[in-house]
Amino acid sequence: MNRLEPIARHWRGSLLQQGWRLWLAELRACVPSWLARPEPPEQIHHWPLAAPATSDSARQVLMLGADAVLLQRVQLPLAAGRNLNAVVGYELDRYTPFEADQLYFVARQERRTSTHLEVTLVAILRERLDQILSDCTALGLHPHRVDAANLGIDLLPPPLRPRQRPPGMGLQRSLPWLCGALLIAAMLLWLNDRQRVIDAMHASVQQQKAEVAEVHALRQQLLNTRGAAQYLTRRKLAQPPLAALLNDLTTCLPADTWLDQLDVKDGEISFSGQSAKASALITRIKGCRSLENAQFEGVIQPDARTGKDQFALRAHLRQEAADAPIPHTP
Repeated sequence: MNRLEPIARHWRGSLLQQGWRLWLAELRACVPSWLARPEPPEQIHHWPLAAPATSDSARQVLMLGADAVLLQRVQLPLAAGRNLNAVVGYELDRYTPFEADQLYFVARQERRTSTHLEVTLVAILRERLDQILSDCTALGLHPHRVDAANLGIDLLPPPLRPRQRPPGMGLQRSLPWLCGALLIAAMLLWLNDRQRVIDAMHASVQQQKAEVAEVHALRQQLLNTRGAAQYLTRRKLAQPPLAALLNDLTTCLPADTWLDQLDVKDGEISFSGQSAKASALITRIKGCRSLENAQFEGVIQPDARTGKDQFALRAHLRQEAADAPIPHTP
């Protein structure tokens, strides 16, 4: 015997089963019509048949009259609920004038109390039901269920009953696919979330790289500006001040020499003028502290008007250390 049979017996007809059916009915009502799988309707044929039956997609139900069956209301001990059909089958000769092998019967538990079970017993002679089914076949009717007096039972012999899928088998078959689909959906959601985090991190890294590159560019610009400023400062400090240069030239040049033009540019000085002894100016300029590498530009020409020599001379400004003290200028 199946180990689940005792549980199934307690389940059938219980309040929990009725609540389960009501809940399933509510769920089916919430499912859209295009998604729901409707149950095929039942077409009831009352016995005896008035005309040959036509087969269609509906479930064919043969309805017997109350006088065609034996109907009994019996009370059984609570222990009978463990195997109701077997207990009733052993006791059929008590409730009917026939043996169990002469009858097709249905025992349905109606109510369960604290002391006993109330059971509805419906039975019919095998030879009579077999003859009825044979006549139905001849008239083109192949019933899916045999009921009596609208009791909602099925007297059809088990070998003739259409094969039905066990309750919950569809759910059991679809449950692995549903779990697989949910697992795939969870993985996709996890991957999508990880990709979103990675994209956010990538965008943050790119932004930080752009900021670092901007900082480097500003730093390089600052270094370049600072280097240029330091270079100009060093060049400025390396060259003597103009006042000191003029003072030095005044000291070095003889009193009979004057300048017509003086130009200081890019570390060089060029000047021209007249002197009584222009050829001796190179020697005198070598004594200048601010000048070096002095040389004439062009030739010395005498000026008949003034009686002096015209000259043009170029020299380099002497470079001093950047940290050298600035000469005092009067």
